[in-house]
Amino acid sequence: MADDITISQITSSSDKYQAVWELREEILRKPLGLSLKNEDLGRDQIDTIMIAECAAELIACLMLQQKGDKVVQLRQMAVSNAWQGKGIGRQLVLAAEKYCSEQGYNKITLHARKVAVGFYRGLGYTVAGDEFTEVGIPHLMMEKNI
Repeated sequence: MADDITISQITSSSDKYQAVWELREEILRKPLGLSLKNEDLGRDQIDTIMIAECAAELIACLMLQQKGDKVVQLRQMAVSNAWQGKGIGRQLVLAAEKYCSEQGYNKITLHARKVAVGFYRGLGYTVAGDEFTEVGIPHLMMEKNI
C-alpha cells in the first residue's frame, strides 16, 4: 500500500467529479458493455462521494447513500486497474466505515458483485440474502454492523 494516498470527500459539483464518473465508467460499466450515460445519476447529487488519490490522480472511489436513520449503502466502488490488489480498496472502505460511524450510522449494506464477495468478506461483511442480478451480472446483498 502506498504511503502517499489521500482519502477525501467530494460532491458532484467538485471539479474532481468528472474523474470519478470516468473511473466508474471504465471499471464498472464498460466491461459489461454498459454506460453511465444511460443511467439516472441523480443520486450522485446527494450521496457522499469518497475518493482516494495518489499524486493528485484519482485512483479509487465509492458512493455512500443514506438508506435509513442508521443505515447507509456503499455503492459504485471502483479502483483503477493499475491500483487493484494494492490495498487501496480496503483503505477506502475502512475510511468510509469510519466516516459512517462518525455520522451516527451503525450498519453498512452493499450489493457486491459475486466476484467481489471475498473482498468484502475479508472486511467483515456478511451475505444477507439470495443471489440476484443487477446490471446483468450476479450480485449478493452484504452488510456489516459498524
